[in-house]
Amino acid sequence: MKAVATRISEVQIIEPDVREDDRGSFFESYNERTLARFGISGPFVQDNQSFSQRDVVRGLHYQIRQPQGKLIRCLSGEIFDVAVDLRRHSPTFSLWIGQTLSAGNRRMLWIPPGFAHGFMVLSKSAEVLYKTTDFYAPEYERTILWNDAAIKIDWPHKNRAILSAKDLAGTTLQSAEVYEQMGQLVENTPARAVVR
Repeated sequence: MKAVATRISEVQIIEPDVREDDRGSFFESYNERTLARFGISGPFVQDNQSFSQRDVVRGLHYQIRQPQGKLIRCLSGEIFDVAVDLRRHSPTFSLWIGQTLSAGNRRMLWIPPGFAHGFMVLSKSAEVLYKTTDFYAPEYERTILWNDAAIKIDWPHKNRAILSAKDLAGTTLQSAEVYEQMGQLVENTPARAVVR
């Protein structure tokens, strides 16, 4: 297993060491000790799994309290997975990372607490599994619009996106609650959009 850096140092692509022969393949999809060497530590307290059709977008979601670190992998199909930095005092505030995850490339994406997360399905369908470092808390869940002009995510099939009513009603980054300090709720504090 190895970690590949992204332009946001805390967000990492994890590539497993796959052993293949004429019988098939084998790899470790999770190893606590190895991930700890990459700076990824739990405890992981919850696994979430979703099944979605082509062009479905889920996100951009985060919890303003009980922020969740997420280790994401695609079990079947292919997705474009996105993390957006919502830590106001971070030098990468409002920047995003996008990574294609698929059953074929077997990559995982580590998104630490303090980020919004979303994905778009690129294949006919996809099954996604992710581990979280804190429990789901619906009262603290927030949604930023998937296509907010201040963030400028380059979604692959943006003209065909299929979203839930909840995700369509998301807020802009400009008016979103963001993290002043990890775990601290910032009420009615508008974000300062970074112009690129």
